[in-house]
Amino acid sequence: MTQTSTTDTLEAVLAIAIDAGARIMEIYGSADFGVTSKDDDSPLTQADLAAHRYILSSLEKLSPNYPVLSEEAANINWGTRKPWSRYWLVDPLDGTKEFIKRNGDFTVNIALIEGGYPVLGVVHAPALNTSYLAAEGLGAFKISENGRRAKITTRAVPAMPALVVSRSHKDEKLAKLLDAAPEHEAVSRGSSLKFCQVAEGTADLYPRTGPTSEWDTAAGQCVAEQAGAQVLRLPELTRLQYNQKESLLNPLFAVIGQPEYDWLPLLRTVA
Repeated sequence: MTQTSTTDTLEAVLAIAIDAGARIMEIYGSADFGVTSKDDDSPLTQADLAAHRYILSSLEKLSPNYPVLSEEAANINWGTRKPWSRYWLVDPLDGTKEFIKRNGDFTVNIALIEGGYPVLGVVHAPALNTSYLAAEGLGAFKISENGRRAKITTRAVPAMPALVVSRSHKDEKLAKLLDAAPEHEAVSRGSSLKFCQVAEGTADLYPRTGPTSEWDTAAGQCVAEQAGAQVLRLPELTRLQYNQKESLLNPLFAVIGQPEYDWLPLLRTVA
């Protein structure tokens, strides 16, 4: 895509994410979320489904020739999706547990994948009225609650680095890593906002030792990478990639804000 067409596509996807967020917030304000359980016992609400339906129909209008893989319609067999070179990867409501807890840490995630990597991504947090967006060739941006749009970049690691960790998923590997880390501030966040904190320079490292799926990470990875971060799978320390295998589960990974800072000895403790 040209820079102009990339900009137009990014703005169109941002509008779709915001509109999906508005549908989520209608249900967020209701007394009953209609919570059920999926086969893996993870929660599903009417907000997940409403956002999914809206995003799917909107992306089909925006780019009829691009397939869409959404968390709420992920039963596409490997033989069908293996040849995909360009497709949309969507989590209509990332952080359903945070949505149910009403703590605001949930997002709408939409990413465009090309050649196995995210090249355009939007992360919209409707309860926070905040959006993050990025695309190759354009960089990464944050739209704050007041509507101000600013370019974001990762920061040089300070004397007291900040490690951002999952609000809902903690395990022995993460505990071991945090024990081995230099003196630091630990910050808990939900959903793909952890990627965005590294991208905007309010955190320096996001180690992920718990389970995630590809739709959980693609948009956040795009924002983080276009802001200057690295997103590396563990223990291989290679770039996190998409649609390369039958399973849609991610490996363990880490988001590194400043590649020049030597986090690698610490990250090797996860292996």
